[in-house]
Amino acid sequence: MSDNLIQNESNHSKKINFESSQPRFQINSKTLKFAMIESFKKLDPRVQWRNPVMFIVYIGSWILTFAMIAMMTGLIKGNIYFTVSVDMWLWFTVLFANFAEALAEGRSKAQSDSLKQLRKSVTAKKLATSDSKNITEVSADDLRMGDIVLVKSGDTIPCDGEIIEGGASVDESAITGESAPVIRESGGDFSSVTGGTQVLSDWLIVRCTKEKGNSFFDRMIAMVEGAQRRKTPNEIALTILLVALTLIFLLATVTLVPFSNYAVSVSGQGEPVSLTILIALLVCLIPTTIGALLSTIGIAGMGRMVGVNVIATSGRAVEAAGDVSVLLLDKTGTITLGNRRATCFYPVSGVSIEVLSKIAQLSSLADETPEGRSIVTLAEKKYGQAACEYSDIEATFIPFTAQTRMSGINIGNRHIRKGSSIAIEQYVQANGGLYPPHTNELVERIAKSGCTPLVVAEKGKVIGVIELKDIVKPGMKERFTQLRKMGIKTIMITGDNKLTASAIAAEAGVDDFLAEATPENKLALIREYQELGHLVAMTGDGTNDAPALAQADVAMAMNSGTQAAKEAANMVDLDSDPTKLIEVVHIGKQMLMTRGSLTTFSIANDVAKYFAIIPAAFVATYPALDALNVMHLGSPQSAILSAVIFNALIIIALIPLALKGVTYKAMSAALLLRRNLWLFGLGGLLVPFIGIKIIDLLLNFFHLM
Repeated sequence: MSDNLIQNESNHSKKINFESSQPRFQINSKTLKFAMIESFKKLDPRVQWRNPVMFIVYIGSWILTFAMIAMMTGLIKGNIYFTVSVDMWLWFTVLFANFAEALAEGRSKAQSDSLKQLRKSVTAKKLATSDSKNITEVSADDLRMGDIVLVKSGDTIPCDGEIIEGGASVDESAITGESAPVIRESGGDFSSVTGGTQVLSDWLIVRCTKEKGNSFFDRMIAMVEGAQRRKTPNEIALTILLVALTLIFLLATVTLVPFSNYAVSVSGQGEPVSLTILIALLVCLIPTTIGALLSTIGIAGMGRMVGVNVIATSGRAVEAAGDVSVLLLDKTGTITLGNRRATCFYPVSGVSIEVLSKIAQLSSLADETPEGRSIVTLAEKKYGQAACEYSDIEATFIPFTAQTRMSGINIGNRHIRKGSSIAIEQYVQANGGLYPPHTNELVERIAKSGCTPLVVAEKGKVIGVIELKDIVKPGMKERFTQLRKMGIKTIMITGDNKLTASAIAAEAGVDDFLAEATPENKLALIREYQELGHLVAMTGDGTNDAPALAQADVAMAMNSGTQAAKEAANMVDLDSDPTKLIEVVHIGKQMLMTRGSLTTFSIANDVAKYFAIIPAAFVATYPALDALNVMHLGSPQSAILSAVIFNALIIIALIPLALKGVTYKAMSAALLLRRNLWLFGLGGLLVPFIGIKIIDLLLNFFHLM
C-alpha cells in the first residue's frame, strides 16, 4: 500500500510563529455571569474550608450574622447598624474571593467548552490486522488500545495512535490552530497522530494507543477544567505561611478580650472591645488579599498555558519552569526541521560513484525514515540507479539502534551497513578490514559544513560517505539569545559527530552541545546538572528522548513527536516549537512573581489597617491612642468600617492582576526583587492609607456612620 503514498518532505514542519502569543486578559458576559452564580455556590462550607484564610472570614461573617439577629431580638446589646454594616462587607469579602476564583474557572470552562465542540461522533474503519482487507465500521468510542484502523483521505482520525503503515497529509488545526497541514508517516519521529485531526490526502493504518476517556482531547479537557490540578509545592508552602500568620493574628485578637476588660476596669472609662470590632480587626489583619486570590493565580496560570498552545499535565512543572536554569534540546526535529536529505555521495579512493550509489541504494531500501528514502531517491534520480524494491530481493533488513548507531541490509553473503563514522570503523575492523585514513577527511569536511556524514561499508571494506543536510529552523538564534538573557543555558543534544554538532550549534546559537549522544548520555547529563542544584528543562520529540524527558524537571514534548515522548513529558507543545519554552518560562515566572508580589502587598496592607482599627478600638479607654490616628479618620466606627470596606474592595481591584500575572522582564533576580519590593511593598503601604481615608470621607460626607 505504501508504494502509492505521496511524499512531501517540506510539509514535515509548519511555519513557526516566533512572536509572543500571551493571551490578553478578557472577560465576556457569559464568563461574568458564570462567575457571579458560582460565587454564591461556593458559600458551601465544604468548599470554603479548603481555603483556611478565607474560612476564618467566612466563620466571622456567620458569627456577626447571628450576633446581629441576637441584637434585633434583644438577646444581646450592641450597635445594630454598625454590626450590620461590618457583617455585610465581610460577606462581600467572601463573595469577592469566590468571584475571583470563579472568574478564573470560568475562563478555563470557556476553553474547555471550545475543546468539547471539537469532539465529533466518528465512525472508524476497523481492521483485524494491518494487512487485512476486511473493514468493520464501528463507533470511535468503541475502539480499544491495540485496535487497528484504516483512515482515508477526508476521514477524521478516530483515536490517538501510532502509524504502522502509510503516510498522509494531516490537518491538525483542531488542536494546534495552525492551518498548514503536516505530514504524518510510519517509521520515524512523525508517526504519532491525535484523535480528532483529519487526513487530507492518501491514507494511514493506525494502531490505537489510548483507551476511551484517556485520549489527548480528553486529557486536554480534564487539564483545562482543573479536575487534575493539584497544589504545587510553592503554593503549599505559601498556604502554610498564610495559615501561620492567620493563627498568630487569631491568638493576638483573642488576647485583646481580657486585656480590654482589664483596661476598662482599671481606667474606669470606656467599654470593653465589642465582638464586632474584634472580628473586623481579625479579618483586616489576616492576609485576606492573597488568601482570596491564591487559587485564582494558579488556575489562571494553567489557563495561560493553554493560551500559548501548551498542554501542561502538571502545575508543578509550570512553576518549575519559572526557575529553570538549563535547557536541553534534541537537535533533529527540534532545533532543525528534522527532515535531513541526502545531497551528495563521496566515494573513497578506488571506488566508483556508480558502485557507491548502488550500495547506498541497497543499504536504504527498507529504511522507511525520510533520510533513508532520500538516499534511495538521490541514487535513482541523480546517479541513474534503476529502481529496486526491497520485496523483489531476498534480504534481511538491519534496523538502526541507538546502541549500534548503524543500519543496513544482508543479501546472501553481502553485508551492507551505513552509519556514523565511529560505528562503521568499529564494524569494518571487527570484520578484518582496514578503515582508510582519507575517509576521516571526507567525514570531517562534510561535518565542518554543518551536514551529517554517513559512512557506507560492505563487510570489511569502506565504500564511501553519504552527505545528509539538516536545516536549522528560522529564528532560532534570536530565540536562544532571549533565553540567555533570562539566565537559561541552552544545550543541544544530537547523535551527530562533534564537528557536525559544532557547526549546527554555532548556526543555531546554543551555548553548548552534546554530540554522539545515546539515551544514556542524555539521562546522565540531566542528572549531572540536577546534582549541581539546577532545574533542568528538556524538549524532544523522539522515542529515544523519552528517558531524558521523564528525568527532567520540565519536560516538553513536541506534538509532532512520538507517543512515547508525549507520555514521558509533563507538557506537550501543540505547535511543535522547541523555543516555546520561553513562553512557558514567562508563565512560570509570572505565577511565582504574582504570588510573591500579592503576598508582599497583602502583608504591607496590615500596617495601614493597624493604624485605622487599633486606635479606634481602644481610644475610649486610652485617649492617648488618638495620636496614632495619623489619617485623622472621622470617628472610631467609620475608621473600622472603612478598613473593612477597603479590605473587600482591594480583592476586586487586584483580580485583573491575578488573572493576567505580573509582567515579567528579563533581568537579574536581585533587580526583580528590588523592583517588586518597591512597587508592591511600598504600594501596599501607601494605597490602604489613601483608600481608607477616601472611604472614611465618603461615609462621613453622606452621614452613613
